[in-house]
Amino acid sequence: MEEHVERWTDVNPAAAARVVRQIVGMLALSMLCSILFVVIYFAVPKGDVVNFGPWHSNAHTILLGLTGGLAVLLIGFSTIHWAKQLMNDEEVVDVRHPIASSEDDHAEMAESWSAGVKDSDIGRRKLIGGMLAGAAGLAAVPAVVSLADMGPHPGKGTRAATIEKTIWAEGVKLVNDVTWKPIKASELEIGQMVNAEPETLEPLAHEDHVAFHQERAKAAIIIVRMNPNSIKVPESRKDWQVNGILAYSKICTHVGCPISLWEQKSHHLLCPCHQSTFDLGDSGVVVFGPAARALPQLPITTDSEGNLIARSDFTVPVGPSYFERDSRNDYKKGDN
Repeated sequence: MEEHVERWTDVNPAAAARVVRQIVGMLALSMLCSILFVVIYFAVPKGDVVNFGPWHSNAHTILLGLTGGLAVLLIGFSTIHWAKQLMNDEEVVDVRHPIASSEDDHAEMAESWSAGVKDSDIGRRKLIGGMLAGAAGLAAVPAVVSLADMGPHPGKGTRAATIEKTIWAEGVKLVNDVTWKPIKASELEIGQMVNAEPETLEPLAHEDHVAFHQERAKAAIIIVRMNPNSIKVPESRKDWQVNGILAYSKICTHVGCPISLWEQKSHHLLCPCHQSTFDLGDSGVVVFGPAARALPQLPITTDSEGNLIARSDFTVPVGPSYFERDSRNDYKKGDN
């Protein structure tokens, strides 16, 4: 062990007081940055741009990054400065010991922890402790605000009005998802599969861009035509199909990937992400893979002109499972 050299802050009270002011100042600035983060989050328009000569960037993103980053960085700087300049300063020798700790080691650790708390002088330097607690607490506010603003709280009413319903409704025409033309039952051949959307979706593309993509993701379907004699249609779904034409959600019930790999002979639909396989000739039940629920089926019929139309919305929520989802109405193999 070399001879111990005392720090300047240990022998000079004025230097120690100066360090305390520096630490308190950094923690105060951290708190200010956390508050500014929240103010900027709501006050700065998300479309504003900051120019840096020939380059430009989103002002919202830059200001949130600066204030959020500085809030955390200043807490780190202040605690390091506190440890180096004010906490107990002494050299010790520790002999290597086995990896597994003994009971004596646990007791010693508890003693060391208590000694560390004592050496930090937190009891006497209450201002630093209070400021550290305040800065750490406020540093969590930006994260809480950001997470809380990701979307509405998923209560039962919110779920029923958003993720558990689509814009499919009685009488809505099934249209091609590229041409937006109505699909006639007479135009579909046995073995054919068509990607489709509700007719009421197209106007949203011109009215509300965000709502258009949200509804499109939920309402996407596939239409398949199979030989009526080669498929199983339960009694409860006899009027959900038109002479072997059935419509199913295009969203895999595993993690929500779009499905379109259709095998005509087996009537199987394969998800390309994790190979979940659904039997569309048997009410969309899972025959292979990690998916745990049958593919939701859309009840359909035809109008007076022979166009395929929906009888109603899906009877169960489409897409992957979530904690609050009620799966009691999901179709299971053998259900009538």
